[in-house]
Amino acid sequence: MPAKLLTTTALAGLMAASVATTAAAEIELSFYGGYQTSPHSRIEGTLPGGGGSFSELIGWEGDSFAAPPYYGGRITYWREDNTGWGVELTHAKVYGADETALFDRLEFSDGHNILTVNYSKRWPGLWNQFTPYVNAGLGIAVPHVDARATGSTERTFGYQYSGPAARLTAGASYALNENWDLFSEYQFTWSDNNVDLDGGGDLETRIITNSINVGVSYSF
Repeated sequence: MPAKLLTTTALAGLMAASVATTAAAEIELSFYGGYQTSPHSRIEGTLPGGGGSFSELIGWEGDSFAAPPYYGGRITYWREDNTGWGVELTHAKVYGADETALFDRLEFSDGHNILTVNYSKRWPGLWNQFTPYVNAGLGIAVPHVDARATGSTERTFGYQYSGPAARLTAGASYALNENWDLFSEYQFTWSDNNVDLDGGGDLETRIITNSINVGVSYSF
């Protein structure tokens, strides 16, 4: 999709420009899993096959450990002043709860993918071997949409660029040695999603996730 390619190219260009203008003192690769939830939100749009418009408040379930599980990873270029730029991808899980009467199936479970460019700050050794850090990011949502309206034979199944996204993270890492760290963090993501439904419909919803992550980082 041209819009998706354009947005991804812009993100890559922003990252390259940031790295080019500052000398990176350290590169850190981080990988994590954890427990993720998502609160209620309103779904609005048009049902496939001329089924008319809809608007309904529904619940979401995270089901973090169902295959494929919730996970994420990021790369951060830390500068000597302990600020840094990075790129992060989170594979979140979002299932529509059973109470919706509009859809037999509604989920972004493979997954609700959030890609952002982050700005980070850390305070090495502030708590002895523990280093607190925060980051904030802006980017895009690329969910795998799996949806079928109640009574319809049309099933939407595939990845779509759905709209803008943002994240906030706060955590602390524990130094095992010069290269390896363990970390735990709280992470919040927000995305404004507009997806196409097979059969001529569409769906809009704002999805928020809250997660507690545990992971490992390697620096060089």
